[in-house]
Formats: sequence, C-alpha cells, structure tokens
Amino acid sequence: MTRLLASVRSRAEAEVALEGGADIIDLKDPDAGALGAVAPEVMRETLAAVAGRRLVSATAGNLPMDPDVVRQGVEAVAATGIELIKIGLTKSSRTGACIDALAGTAERGVRLVAVLFADRAPDFDLIDAVAPHFFGVMLDTAGKDGRGLREHLAFAALEDFVARAQGAGLFVGLAGSLKLEDVAPLTRLWPDYLGFRGALTGGGRGDEIDNAALRALRDELFRATNPLDVVEGQ
Repeated sequence: MTRLLASVRSRAEAEVALEGGADIIDLKDPDAGALGAVAPEVMRETLAAVAGRRLVSATAGNLPMDPDVVRQGVEAVAATGIELIKIGLTKSSRTGACIDALAGTAERGVRLVAVLFADRAPDFDLIDAVAPHFFGVMLDTAGKDGRGLREHLAFAALEDFVARAQGAGLFVGLAGSLKLEDVAPLTRLWPDYLGFRGALTGGGRGDEIDNAALRALRDELFRATNPLDVVEGQ
C-alpha cells in the first residue's frame, strides 16, 4: 500500500494534514528550498500535537556535503524526538564520508532517509552505499520551478530507482512537485509513499494546506491502489 506524505510547515498545518488523512507528516520550510528545516520548537510542538497517531519526519536542512556539518545537523533534529530524518545527498568527493559520519546516529536507532535529487543527475549507486545504515531513500527535486519528478526522469529510471531501493531493503518514496495526475502512474511502481506539498495548497507551495486538495489526493491514491474495491463499491 502506497502511503501519502504531506509536507507541512507548522503544527497547525500538521493538524489539517491529520484531518485530511495523510499517512506521514513531514516537517519542512517550503520557503527555504527543497529541504528547508523548520525550527526545533516547531518539531517538538508538532510531535506533541500528532501524539503518535502518525509517523512524523523532518528535514535536517539544506546541508553541504561536509561530514561534521551533516552529522551535527542530523543530531540536532534527532534531539527533538523526530522519528524519520531526511538528509539530502548530492555528488561530491565527501558524500561517502557524510554517510559514514551518520553510522553512529543510525546505530542508536535514529531512522535516516537519504534524499536524492532527480534534477541533479542522481547517483543511484548511493542506494547501496546508504543501505547498511539508513532506513530509507527517496527521490525529490531540488529546483521548485513547477517541473515535476516525471519531467526530469524517464519512467524506466523511476522504476529502476524503486526496484533498487526495495531490493536493498529500504523504505522508498517519490516526491518532487507531484500533482494529482502523477498518482496513478507512480503508484504502479509501488513505492512506500508519495510526497506532496504544492498539490496540497490552494495555490503555490508556500501557501497554506487546503483540506479539500489533500482529500482529493487521498481519494485518488485510494482509487489507484484499490481498483477492485472501487469497482465493487459502485
């Protein structure tokens, strides 16, 4: 079953996402790029509001590929109690060192999710590199110019990404300016979740989450993953 991840910027938006049926509440600042981090107090407030009813994730920020900076950024988020922490990984001579720097954090039970960027020539070999320590991996887009995930990578490449990640035993997600019309084709790949931000609002990605838009995505995801149930219910 493919789940719905809703990216929210505050406790108030998290409560709207809960009401609308989101499966994963993902904290990020949409005005600060693909992986803009919210303040630690927002993470704690949101965790308290969700109260274990859903899985809560958060980004560690737009971090450079510097092992010490990455480790410190992830540790700061882990200190809030966040359950899943997303870390962007880009091509660099120090990417491997950044992954190694997080081994100790992962060994303490902190669940890490590597984020690769479809519009930055993603290196799928990183899937195997993170597998020993990371809980999951996802594809997103670094640029938020309206072009979605499927405009940056061919369907065969997306299929390869999901298959490689699942083969490595990782929790795998797809995101990147996804819209309602992306749900049906992407669920055919059976990722563990699809992530949304802009499609959840009444306008741009920086606007507030709209409950009706979220429910429409939730309904479309249900139809795409449960076609027989939909037919029988007609």
